[in-house]
Amino acid sequence: MHNFVKLGFADIDQILTIEEAVYSHPWSRGNFTDSFLSGYQAFGIRDHSGEIAAYFFVMPVVDELHLLNFAVRKENQGQGYASAMLRYLHLYAKEQDMTSVLLEVRRSNYRAIEVYLADGFEEIGRRKAYYPVDVNTREDAIVMRRMC
Repeated sequence: MHNFVKLGFADIDQILTIEEAVYSHPWSRGNFTDSFLSGYQAFGIRDHSGEIAAYFFVMPVVDELHLLNFAVRKENQGQGYASAMLRYLHLYAKEQDMTSVLLEVRRSNYRAIEVYLADGFEEIGRRKAYYPVDVNTREDAIVMRRMC
């Protein structure tokens, strides 16, 4: 049984620690602060010690929920947290009367793509050169959607 919680400004330090450990190009403190200031919602799972084990940020766009950021703490990966978070995401989307959930994922992030496909997401397009790789290189994003 997971302890799902709404996250806020007080959680930014823990979120940043996870973000910087799992992403090659992590969001900054300013990105998270701006998301909260913009009214975007963030939810997470706390482990038995009260620490954040996983989180996601979402933005409503008309009748679609856009998954902006999603991460599982390194030491909690492979333990079902991603699947639990996605189940919670879909319940939240339905509660908000959304018709679908949309996301972008790096083309090279095979592990995440497998998780999303297993959860019922389908590829609906590509965004060329969407993600930075290094100073002169960018990587395509796969756009995925799951209907609610």
